[in-house]
Amino acid sequence: MIQKITAFFLVVSAVVACSTNPVTGRSQFKLVPEQQLQSMAQQEYQQFLSQNSRVSPSADRDAEMVRRVGQRLASAVSSYYKQQSLGNTLEGYQWEFNLVNNKEANAWVMPGGKCVVYTGLLPITQNEAALAAVVGHEISHAIFQHGNERMSQGLAQQLGGVALQVALANKPAATQNLFLQAYGVGSQVGVVLPFSRKHELEADRYGMRWAAMAGYNPREAIALWQRMQAASNGQRPPEFMSTHPAEETRIAQLQRYLPEALKYYKPGGR
Repeated sequence: MIQKITAFFLVVSAVVACSTNPVTGRSQFKLVPEQQLQSMAQQEYQQFLSQNSRVSPSADRDAEMVRRVGQRLASAVSSYYKQQSLGNTLEGYQWEFNLVNNKEANAWVMPGGKCVVYTGLLPITQNEAALAAVVGHEISHAIFQHGNERMSQGLAQQLGGVALQVALANKPAATQNLFLQAYGVGSQVGVVLPFSRKHELEADRYGMRWAAMAGYNPREAIALWQRMQAASNGQRPPEFMSTHPAEETRIAQLQRYLPEALKYYKPGGR
């Protein structure tokens, strides 16, 4: 009986929580109110920064570059959403971009625009335009609420589809872990892998667009992933074992997205 009730709840939740993204046109399953995620993000972001060595923009030109690139991208995204009469979609966003000392080649953005770039990424990006491709990609994850989708899937699969408030009260550690996994601070495995690949390619496509709108050459996204492929030295796991598309798949898709991104390109970046 309990299993039947749970199954019924999940079906009803799926119907109620499905919505269509006004920019991508894709249907999304989201159980968690964005405002709650932004509140969690503010807390987790400050905790992360307190536990990791942050590079000061006033003392390091790389940190200043991260801030500059991020703010240009955020401005481009905000302008686009306003032009599309979607400005309220970004309600609550207070963009923040920080560089932290970490050898991993990684970056992520939490709900509300809280971004971190790791110093280990910069030797691969090599220039502002390539960095813009990465940060634009991560911004897409945040504004398209990909993390909400992943966390909603986790709540449904791991915690029985309970509301976030219940999960936080009864299983705070598990809920925090889901949050960190959903926003790339951890790793995600299991049934959600196919969805994650869709998110990655969607973020690639629009990340190129935001970079182009901000004045950065979108061609650098392709060059970036060619360098990423070279840096992997064949050590990357097979594509079906990863939440990210294989480099060759990603490069091919980026080449397909390039003509679209070039329509938005207004030279002025680097």
